[in-house]
Amino acid sequence: MQSSENKMSTSISSLKPAKDSNFLGQNPHLEDLQPTSFDAKHPPKQSLIDTCVHCGFCLSTCPSYRVLGTEMDSPRGRIYMMDAIKKGEADLEMASEHFDTCLGCLACVTTCPSGVQYDKLIAATRPQVERNVSRSSDDRLLRTLIFNLFPYPNRLKAILIPLYFYQKSGLQKLVRSSGLLSKVFARLGAMESILPQIPASAMNASFPEVIPAKGEKRFRVGMMLGCVQRFFFHPVNEATVRVLTANGCEVVIPKTQGCCAALPAHQGQEQQAQTLARQTIDSFAGTDVDAVIINAAGCGHTLKEYGHILQDDEAYRERAIAFSAQVKDVNEFLVTAGLTAELHPICDRDLTIVYQDACHLLHGQKISAQPRQLLGQIPGIQLREPIDASLCCGSAGVYNMLQPEVADELGQQKVENLANTGADLIASANPGCSLQIQKHLQLQGRVIPLRHPIELLDLSMRGEKLEI
Repeated sequence: MQSSENKMSTSISSLKPAKDSNFLGQNPHLEDLQPTSFDAKHPPKQSLIDTCVHCGFCLSTCPSYRVLGTEMDSPRGRIYMMDAIKKGEADLEMASEHFDTCLGCLACVTTCPSGVQYDKLIAATRPQVERNVSRSSDDRLLRTLIFNLFPYPNRLKAILIPLYFYQKSGLQKLVRSSGLLSKVFARLGAMESILPQIPASAMNASFPEVIPAKGEKRFRVGMMLGCVQRFFFHPVNEATVRVLTANGCEVVIPKTQGCCAALPAHQGQEQQAQTLARQTIDSFAGTDVDAVIINAAGCGHTLKEYGHILQDDEAYRERAIAFSAQVKDVNEFLVTAGLTAELHPICDRDLTIVYQDACHLLHGQKISAQPRQLLGQIPGIQLREPIDASLCCGSAGVYNMLQPEVADELGQQKVENLANTGADLIASANPGCSLQIQKHLQLQGRVIPLRHPIELLDLSMRGEKLEI
């Protein structure tokens, strides 16, 4: 049996450009070509690569490895490839598909006994792939659509009315029942499959710029609205405002804010992420807030990474670090600030809830206990825990659109694990996770309501009941 090191060496050899005689006959200049490698702009640091001792503890927690079962689709294998690319022993272009299969869930960072900072390694590798690897025309088209639509709230708002009528006319039901879209354009079908029901209220989703606290003012906080969250999960933002104001927070919502940069940052779209990060910092400049609140896990992780995203920008670097220090996930903030509003039961009977850990809360921000602590304060709530709670659901930003096969297997597993708890309701603190879970609940024919934890707190503070 081959050792793990030998298996990785064998896999690496397959990532070297082929130079067989037949191909050379068609392209006599191939032997003069050098493998594509990392460029000089922030390649993965050798010191971070060298901390990996290839022990394999990360394998069982890595979602792509668990689905695909190949060494090069694991954190250990990818780090091995990074090292080989830097040494000219492997080709970046040929290895890029294995970097693309990484969900960026960061479970390996939590698991690693050697403290390998895989998050920094993959964050450095993805911009290298985007700058130095040619993608297929289909891949370029889909990525162009994603990165020119989702990070821009005004563009998203412009398509709400067509999407609303697409759903209400029955066309969506016809498209989904036929299955043709997924068969002909798998990735476009994957994108359509997570489209949530668009409420009429989404067309006019807006807030005043300053919303006063209820009762005594304890804090002045800023609030990020998000992009997908702003329109497709507007009720979550409304609930967040009500909960914050009910607990003595004056809420500031700058009109000029846009995307937090999470989607482009997670996919190596470096320049776009930097532009959006600067816009966010400028939007909150001069607001004199005690904290900037975010209720979406992936957005929160990126907002806390602005110091890294803008590390080369002399004008913004220090401002980025200071801004990120103010960012707080809403669960994190409320536990620290304490709840002052009275809480009431949200059901006429005891209610069992299973909380789903979003990866960028659990692994990225190390926030897991706080949502559970808040939910546990609601009278009549009993929390249940799923098996494999830390396993990614497969959403991972836009991963479920770019890698639908892997994402679907992970989504199926996640929903089975959540449903097997027998809970009455699922609580999820990230819009991408919520869309992914709702999709697979529907595919499995399961009827289990899903709410953001802040929505449940809001119901409790207002004394309203769920009908379950």
